[in-house]
Amino acid sequence: MPATLNHLNYYRLPWNYSDNGISWLEPTTDCNLRCEGCYRDPSGPGHKTLEEVRADLEVFKRLRKSDCMSIAGGDPLVYPHIVETVRMIREMGWKPVVNTNGLALDKPMLKALKEAGVFGFTFHIDTSQKRPKVKATTERELNELRLHFARMLDEAGGISCSFNATITDRTVREIPDMVRWSQQHADIVHTMVFILFRSPDLTGEFDLVVNGEKVSFGETYKNPEWGGQRPLMAADAVEQIRGADPLYEPCAYLNGTARPDSLKWLLANRIVHQGEVLGYMTPRIMEIIQTFTHLFTGTYLAYATPKSTSRGKLTATVGSLISTGMWPTLYRLIKSIVKNPKSIVRPAYVQSMMIIQPVNFEPDGRQDMCDSCPDITVHEGQLVWSCRLEELNQFGAFVTTVPKK
Repeated sequence: MPATLNHLNYYRLPWNYSDNGISWLEPTTDCNLRCEGCYRDPSGPGHKTLEEVRADLEVFKRLRKSDCMSIAGGDPLVYPHIVETVRMIREMGWKPVVNTNGLALDKPMLKALKEAGVFGFTFHIDTSQKRPKVKATTERELNELRLHFARMLDEAGGISCSFNATITDRTVREIPDMVRWSQQHADIVHTMVFILFRSPDLTGEFDLVVNGEKVSFGETYKNPEWGGQRPLMAADAVEQIRGADPLYEPCAYLNGTARPDSLKWLLANRIVHQGEVLGYMTPRIMEIIQTFTHLFTGTYLAYATPKSTSRGKLTATVGSLISTGMWPTLYRLIKSIVKNPKSIVRPAYVQSMMIIQPVNFEPDGRQDMCDSCPDITVHEGQLVWSCRLEELNQFGAFVTTVPKK
């Protein structure tokens, strides 16, 4: 049975359309890997010029506050001006975070990107990909590849390391393997993101309409066999996470545009000491972090520095003075140190886990999008949902869904 979740128990992140933790830049549609279920058209416009990238950044600067700028695509590491783009983003005041499959990342490129000011990487690695020289067929087998990239960033030093994986009803039972693996490597893996595959059947129950006319997506948004037959919700992922980590408890969320109780972005921050989960950050602590970060920096926090994620003991101690919900975490920390006194000099780590629920459809055809979406990008000088760019490129407008009669 899926977990029962009440959104009112968590802190609703204060992010909004114009003041958000993250924004989303796409300098290219080109990619060196094809993922099952990818909705970006590989025959798209290709690389933007550096001037076009700067123009997109100026739109963000004019319309939206953000802590981080996610650089995506396509795959941004195949973009010929990626180093200059990272430097430009840093100089304009954002934390540059590269979203990549990692295929094009080597030590010389990593060195150049670090010198340009890269803040972090989010590696997309899952079983939807057919990677050259990688024979893994399960998420557990792919953990070796994840560890390769985590160690690469750790060796470079001072770079945030995140992983995301697209999850379907065929792979949802593999979430515990990734939860346990990330727990073992909380010192170098700062964030795990589980992206639930978007509603697999866009045409079975609904007509697709643009400006009053029926349209067809064709190959766009097609449902591959890998995508399965059942749309997943956040509760399905929570059930699996708790199977590997019984202490799991979210602290913050973003709701949907159609349903206030839907959990579109569900965030949890756990404290790990010597490979053992001590507990989770409470909603009150997350509220204080977001409020004071915005007060002192002018933006809401999205990604933390690797140095700050190593302050789990401080988080547990100070958090217990503010929130009684942190008392069990502090108790487990003290118990762990008493059991092994030498561990008092070893850090505890704060590790984030995020569940993202993309667009799903209400029976009346309303599309439940991520309210206050962090992945907003620029299209022709306007801010739009990045996950629906292909609709604008193909039809010049967003598609609406109407129940078939």
